[in-house]
Amino acid sequence: MAFLCSGTTIAQDRQQVVLFDGESVASVVHDPARPLALAATMLAGDLQSVTNQAAGTFTSIEDCGMTCVVIAAKDSPLLAAVAQDTGLDAAQLGDQWEQYVRVALPSRTVAGRTYLVIAGSDTRGAIWGTVDLTREMGVSAWEWWADVAPTRVDRLVVDGGSRLSKAPSVQYRGIFLNDEDWGLQPWAARTFEAEVGDIGPKTYGRIFQLMWRLKANLIWPAMHDSTTPFYQIAGNADAARDHAIVVGTSHAEPMMRNNVREWDDARGEFNFFTNRAAMLDYWRDRAEEVRGFENIYSVGLRGKHDSAMEGAATPEIARDTMAEVIGLQRDLLAEAQGTPATQIPQALTLYKEVLDLYGMGLKVPEDVTLVWPENNYGYINQLPTPAEQARSGGSGVYYHISYWGRPHDYLWLATTHPALIREQLDRAWQMQARRIWVVNVGDIKPGEYLTQYFLDLAFDDDQLKLAPRAHLERWMGEQFGAELGPEAAAILTRYYDLAFERRPEFMGFNQVEPTRPVLIGDYIRSGGAEAQQRIDVYAGLRAQAEALAARVPAERQDAFFQLVLYPVRGAASINERNLKLDLAALYTRQGRPVANQLSVEAQAAHVRIVSDTAQYNALGDGKWAGMMDLAPRRLPVFAEPSYPQARFAERAGCAVDASELTFVQGRPAVHALTIYGWGEDAAWTLAGQTGIVPGLASGRLAAGNGYQQRVSVSYDGQAAAPVFGKVTCGGKDLAISGRIVTATGPDAPVEIERTITLVRPEGGEPSPDWEWIDGLGSSGRALRSRLALASREGPAGTAALGYRFETGAAGDAVLHVVGLPVHPLTSANGLRLAVQVDDQPLVVLDFETHGRSDEWKRNVLSNSARRTIALPHLAPGLHSIRVHALDPGFLLDRLEVRLDGAPDRYGAPPLR
Repeated sequence: MAFLCSGTTIAQDRQQVVLFDGESVASVVHDPARPLALAATMLAGDLQSVTNQAAGTFTSIEDCGMTCVVIAAKDSPLLAAVAQDTGLDAAQLGDQWEQYVRVALPSRTVAGRTYLVIAGSDTRGAIWGTVDLTREMGVSAWEWWADVAPTRVDRLVVDGGSRLSKAPSVQYRGIFLNDEDWGLQPWAARTFEAEVGDIGPKTYGRIFQLMWRLKANLIWPAMHDSTTPFYQIAGNADAARDHAIVVGTSHAEPMMRNNVREWDDARGEFNFFTNRAAMLDYWRDRAEEVRGFENIYSVGLRGKHDSAMEGAATPEIARDTMAEVIGLQRDLLAEAQGTPATQIPQALTLYKEVLDLYGMGLKVPEDVTLVWPENNYGYINQLPTPAEQARSGGSGVYYHISYWGRPHDYLWLATTHPALIREQLDRAWQMQARRIWVVNVGDIKPGEYLTQYFLDLAFDDDQLKLAPRAHLERWMGEQFGAELGPEAAAILTRYYDLAFERRPEFMGFNQVEPTRPVLIGDYIRSGGAEAQQRIDVYAGLRAQAEALAARVPAERQDAFFQLVLYPVRGAASINERNLKLDLAALYTRQGRPVANQLSVEAQAAHVRIVSDTAQYNALGDGKWAGMMDLAPRRLPVFAEPSYPQARFAERAGCAVDASELTFVQGRPAVHALTIYGWGEDAAWTLAGQTGIVPGLASGRLAAGNGYQQRVSVSYDGQAAAPVFGKVTCGGKDLAISGRIVTATGPDAPVEIERTITLVRPEGGEPSPDWEWIDGLGSSGRALRSRLALASREGPAGTAALGYRFETGAAGDAVLHVVGLPVHPLTSANGLRLAVQVDDQPLVVLDFETHGRSDEWKRNVLSNSARRTIALPHLAPGLHSIRVHALDPGFLLDRLEVRLDGAPDRYGAPPLR
């Protein structure tokens, strides 16, 4: 039997291997090397979790039973022994990076014995083969970190057919533990590893096993001043070596040094210009200390922490000094390892001002990997040009799903949209940035899914071809079963959609550094309806999550709370608290007593956040005590607000707000009607409705509901002219002024609230210069100008997007072109569109922002970028818009034609 080292399968009859027959469980035989011994222990533990039978682990095939799982690297004596007993020829596995072969073979010497061989091209290849076996057994990567308890089985059978794994798509795939001050560090110090009082080898051992299960091979350790540096705690570095984990350091930590706590005043200033010798000694000492470990060395020089180089009088001096420092650091590495610097893995992360220095002509040795960061909010700043793609060191990506900094943190809930992650990593992949992908995971929890999604995309680029929703549905099915998985995925998709419009942490509509107080949010700038609609959507989402939680099996309840229920409830509650206080302020000015009720309900929402967080930290009999903090950095948005109560002059009478009741003929929809009064009890009834169905036919305005009730109104799309009828309240009849709009086609744009929103080009499909990106944008799909486009000065020869809309009367209007706040694809590109309305002159719109301008801050907080074109005296009738891409990688969300008098909404106008 010979292994073939190309393709994805190996000639061998497929067969089943019984790992558990109801009575006995397979044993595990492994190389004595420490990483594979730990892999065997992990597998044995998973076998016991699934079968309730202890699985033995051995280092010799002489000791194994009738079914033996063999975990070995290709050149090991163990694999040679198996080959002798089976005829296996593993020599042809080759020198591939982190691949494995798995095959079931019978023993020649022990009748009835079967070996399930996992042979790695290297140590990590064998580990990935072991991980894939655990996944086939039904063990989640989050079995410990999110309490996804494995399901017990009476019989365990796996495929014994031959397989050759695909090589990892990205060579180094890793996580950065960061901003650990409010979760990971206090939890480790007080709960999980109190004997060390910090993030020590026990905690790192758990993290490294999680990384195995996610097929990650690189870590940037936790490095805030709340945490003892990685190399100062005995056993941390050994734990990484024992798990075959590559250690690197972040953009702020050159030469494996944690400057925040490792550089002290006794060394002098952290200033290369005034303290050169001390800094070189500092780097030399660490290079010598870690030379026996597998590392990727960050090179370069920034400030003592996350700041610009200290002592550089001008950017030009900083640039030239950076080049000099990199050369000296490479000399230190070569000296420490007795190896040319070109053979030692190194990386330069082009973060913040380092990217500026690079743009000024910083010379970086060819073999140093350039790691391109995103802008802290999910959008990659820049990717390599063709010339940069040809560098021998290649390129990588540094990405955040958790962030501390300006204009505002997002450290509490993990809400980066999976569709944005996929789109940005697809850019990186297509632009050949494929050597290192690192994701800043913050405290790990509650970013479990986003961490896995990022690393799945890194390990297998085929995942980039799938819609994000498909991956989420599969993942949720793995955690909660095929029946519940799609519903859980639908809930989380809506959760990400809502947060994409505005993250929970941003609902204070303020900024940090300097910290500013919470403001009344932009959701009420167009009146109260937009805020109330968001409250309603979140309330419905929370109800769905709670209903699904009731159907989750008992053994997965803790997992569901961590992965779904807590984040959904938390996001819903902080939105409800802030938006209801905003509405209370608005309604107080209007003299509506419902303001007091909204204030009470806002307080109840805050109580839920506190209670839910306490429940999180009590899970598993206190297993996660200290892991979840509801107020990272104690920012104003998290502080409990005041809940004002006002005095209102009571008066009789009722009012009806039907401003939300606009329906489009042929398009089913549900909207809301608001009935309210001014402090006197009043009964109300609805009557005279045809073609629409109210959710309630009668009710009562009373102190218990703040003298206000919202009533859902359903339209099935059938009636051409539904009758909205009347409300009888307090003895008076009030007409309901709803509206029906006729569309010219199923997807034709219509005017809603004086705005016509265009999301689909003519014909429903983009022109050849554009492509759909699933999951992004206000309508669930955005348009991207193709990455292969060459930048051009004008629209000649471009394939434009065409749109048509119709207006009923003459008047002034403004066209809003709304994109996502991406950056130019490479340094050779811009971010421009050319737009023409009717036969008017073509207008070039440049969306590029520079630095941390106020516009950039608004853009990243709202996930939108906007340019406008005035349309004075727009004539009635049919109009056309043509949009030309002048640069690659632009993400277009929608066009809004705002007619005179249109409300200034924060989010996307309703499409109905």
